[in-house]
Amino acid sequence: MVSNSCQGMKCSMYKEQYHPAVKKDLRKIDIGVRKKIKDIWLPKLLSEPHDGKELTGPLSGIRSYHVNIGKVQYRIAYLLEENDFIINVLMIAKRESFYKILRDRIK
Repeated sequence: MVSNSCQGMKCSMYKEQYHPAVKKDLRKIDIGVRKKIKDIWLPKLLSEPHDGKELTGPLSGIRSYHVNIGKVQYRIAYLLEENDFIINVLMIAKRESFYKILRDRIK
């Protein structure tokens, strides 16, 4: 899935692509939180893709964008393809066990 992100009159230069498992990730998240992620946090990520923290070790090359909604921490893991202006979203989930699941997903 590829889409452009627009906020008001300003459109992001970056396009997003999703790992096939991201749909399953989103189904596990409360519908209200899912809506906030789609409507607020993903557009922010697309407009400022360098805001995500660069991961190290076996997850080197992947960025993690941190989102706090209420008292729960969520993470959006993605690869940034600067030359093609593409953000490949690998995973969206709660912080708990996030990095272990992500390591398994990218094997």
